[in-house]
Amino acid sequence: MMAETAQPKLLEVRDLRTHFHTFAGTVMAVNGVSFDIAAGEVMGLVGESGGGKSVVGFSILGLIDSPGRIEGGEILLDGEDLVKAGEARLREIRGRDISMVFQDPMTSLNPLHSVGRQMDEVLRLHSDLDARARRAACVEMLESVGISQAEKRLEAYPHQFSGGMRQRVVIAIALLARPRLIIADEPTTALDVTIQSQILKLMRRQIADRGASMILVTHDLAVVSEMADHITVLYCGNVVERGKTRELIEAPAHPYTRGLIDSIPDPSHRHERLRQIPGTVPDVRNLPKGCNFRDRCPRAQALCADVEPSLTAQRGSLSAACHFPLAPGETE
Repeated sequence: MMAETAQPKLLEVRDLRTHFHTFAGTVMAVNGVSFDIAAGEVMGLVGESGGGKSVVGFSILGLIDSPGRIEGGEILLDGEDLVKAGEARLREIRGRDISMVFQDPMTSLNPLHSVGRQMDEVLRLHSDLDARARRAACVEMLESVGISQAEKRLEAYPHQFSGGMRQRVVIAIALLARPRLIIADEPTTALDVTIQSQILKLMRRQIADRGASMILVTHDLAVVSEMADHITVLYCGNVVERGKTRELIEAPAHPYTRGLIDSIPDPSHRHERLRQIPGTVPDVRNLPKGCNFRDRCPRAQALCADVEPSLTAQRGSLSAACHFPLAPGETE
């Protein structure tokens, strides 16, 4: 994990609201999310599937397609509001200032073009290098992510790489133009455990070497605990807890975060049944009044059904949106 830093804020997200207007109703996928990332920091954005994590990443990059729309809020990159930026400006920013690593590398790799051609395109768009210098930069980047015979592999196509090697290629492309922010959306979920560990170590090293920042989007708190400086927990499109990684993992204030932590498998108790958060995520087209988590929460009381909790300071670096937050040592 990276050392704490007093670097200025690189990205500030303020009250972001991204909704999808469908025939079945309005999906409030992201509904008032705020967070900051300083230069050189790694932030974990965690929660169950459907919580809005990926939509936050796509919103930052301006990749929300119809029927989705950013309804309000600010996304400030060095003070520039990307919500108000036009498509031409966003194309300049994508790849050069902000890059994304997707869960499935085949989502971002064109199967009809060689890896070298796809890497070269990034540098043609975002650098002034000539063809020879671009090729040298591509070879160097492939070597830096652990791909041997890099000069030869530039001519290969995505299907000629293994799953783990394809993800290394995607990371290389994401880092090629030296972006200041990388959004990694479940970057290791599709890989086996051994390859997951290799890719995570690679990403952490590459980010540190370049002084970049990263948003690590994942449902896996075990992964985040090894990578992130601080964590933001989403539930039904809202921030329910945030704080420094160690404090949040060791003694969370929100029962939902506690449930996510208890769901992490413990190798020392291999025969114990995994704990799960009871119930299911509510329909985001028809969210209940009050606290969205109350029907799954062991601490819920009458107040939770009537009043939506606001994100308030707890202890240390932690903030939580809960009427009855956990004290240190409490498990439910």
